[in-house]
Amino acid sequence: MGQSLVKNYVHLVFSTKYREPTILPAYEDELYNYLGNICKSLDCPPITVGGYTDHIHILCMLSKKIALMKLLEEIKSHSSKWMKTKHDTLKNFYWQDGYGAFSVNPSEIKTVIAYIANQKLHHSTNTFQDEYRLFLKKYDVEYDERYVWD
Repeated sequence: MGQSLVKNYVHLVFSTKYREPTILPAYEDELYNYLGNICKSLDCPPITVGGYTDHIHILCMLSKKIALMKLLEEIKSHSSKWMKTKHDTLKNFYWQDGYGAFSVNPSEIKTVIAYIANQKLHHSTNTFQDEYRLFLKKYDVEYDERYVWD
């Protein structure tokens, strides 16, 4: 086969360090746009970006030109530095060390978009940790609770 044809949708999930509620409403839309622009610059077009006060969801296309780990490294390092410039209270802003990355069937894209759009409503009754555990269960990911949270 002469061509390399790739279409991988990936749902990225990661939290602030210690799940601190530091994604403030005053900065959230700007942060989501910033994260989307990082994805775009790495040839990973964002479909949608959202989250809540303590975590982020990104649905994007994974480029065939970048490893998943490198994409997350770039997203988290650049956005962490950027957040620190937004306000003095954010000078100690950090993302958690780990992340979740889940493949998305193209037929489920609209469902994931709606899910990300409804984060505020969803988190009026569920914590990020509960949400993340459900993702791990849904995708049958084995994990050790001692090493998931930081």
